[in-house]
Amino acid sequence: MFARIAIVGSGSIGTYYGVRLALTGLDVRFLLRSDLTAVQARGSLVVYGKSGREELRPAAVFATTAEIGPVDLVIVTLKTTTNVALDTLLPPLLRPDTAILTLQNGLGADEFIADRFGAHRVLGGLAFICATRTGPGEVHCAHPGSVTLGEFGRRPVERTRQLALRFEAAGVKTRVAADLLEARWRKLVWNVPFNGLAIARGGITTDVICADPTLAAEALGLMQEVQRAAAAFGFCIPDKFLHGQLEVTPGMGAYAPSSLVDFQAGRAVEVESIWGEPLRRAQSAGVAVPRLAALYAQLQRLSGGAV
Repeated sequence: MFARIAIVGSGSIGTYYGVRLALTGLDVRFLLRSDLTAVQARGSLVVYGKSGREELRPAAVFATTAEIGPVDLVIVTLKTTTNVALDTLLPPLLRPDTAILTLQNGLGADEFIADRFGAHRVLGGLAFICATRTGPGEVHCAHPGSVTLGEFGRRPVERTRQLALRFEAAGVKTRVAADLLEARWRKLVWNVPFNGLAIARGGITTDVICADPTLAAEALGLMQEVQRAAAAFGFCIPDKFLHGQLEVTPGMGAYAPSSLVDFQAGRAVEVESIWGEPLRRAQSAGVAVPRLAALYAQLQRLSGGAV
């Protein structure tokens, strides 16, 4: 199961996990755009992490999904701002039994893919990782973290566990979530404050937020709003989890969250999936989230409406 895999979105996350999976002997094929020529010339993809330098040579890189052809599993690591492109990117990769794993931020990506390609295909994943693209086909991973996997709209099944074993064999700490949506709300506990404040407070890294009492209190306030919103949908996120996030973040050092990296590079920020959709769901449940509403409005203004 999952012997042939396509990576759609070969940035830092897709490249890192794709290379790790390929080094276990799986047939992993990467869709590349701007990096294609440089990677073809070098003949490899490279990741740096706890194990030092790891090189995938030769690397199976392609310009189109039609060249990749049908696979057992598609791993989607595109930014959610470009999900409309999946309408044309995914069909050449799909057989009737092809699964689609979306390792994307925020809320709404699972539903987007399920509506277009069938809920039965969709697995969701959450990547807890500090990885940065440092050059064409080159990724540095400062903190490998873990991956959480789950099924869209149902409890884990055998394929969920088999995929978890594939990631574990690749050296990726992996857990299977009983409820994917609850896991997504839990990740928002970190993403909403740290990605958001990093941009909204002038381009600061996570260590600055943690070291400043006012910013740390603001981060906790945002976490508590996410906690209350999740509770309205039946997901209990304990206070201990929130404080644990605040305690572990300083260990990341001067980390620039992915949304800040995108913002400073002039790329679209995932405003809707990380802040807009959680806000709308909270409001639909009658939950007051004034800090989140204000942060969302500010990020909309700063990003020029890019979603």
